[in-house]
Amino acid sequence: MNRYQHILLAVDFSEHGKQVSDKALNVAKLNQAKLSLVHVVENLPITDAAYGPIPFDVDLTQEWLEASKERLAKLGADLGVPEQQQWLEMGSAKMEIVRVAEDNGVDLIVVGSHGRHGLALLLGSTANGVLHHAKCDVLAVRLTDD
Repeated sequence: MNRYQHILLAVDFSEHGKQVSDKALNVAKLNQAKLSLVHVVENLPITDAAYGPIPFDVDLTQEWLEASKERLAKLGADLGVPEQQQWLEMGSAKMEIVRVAEDNGVDLIVVGSHGRHGLALLLGSTANGVLHHAKCDVLAVRLTDD
């Protein structure tokens, strides 16, 4: 089996993020692979049934992006990931993660997964979307409540 060369950690800044980042860092060390980070800010519209979708205020979106950029930079520093290997994107998380992976020669994407069932499974998740669209391997780290 070939070693992974470039691992992309998809981060969402959730309370379970350390579980996923620790796993990605361990896999990167074992494979002597380059580790990169991606965080996707989803531009979700606020919906009012009477008026239809109302997009987020531009200032709110800009603040959200700035806060995400700071958190991504801190995580990158903590994990030893240089700034040029950190991507902050906006759009559909699953599609942007897959695009960044393809654009940067990633051979393993690491994402967290809650292992949901029922309605949540039918609606899909980021991990599930990445798994089905990625052209490289995907490691879905099962998130557990401690």
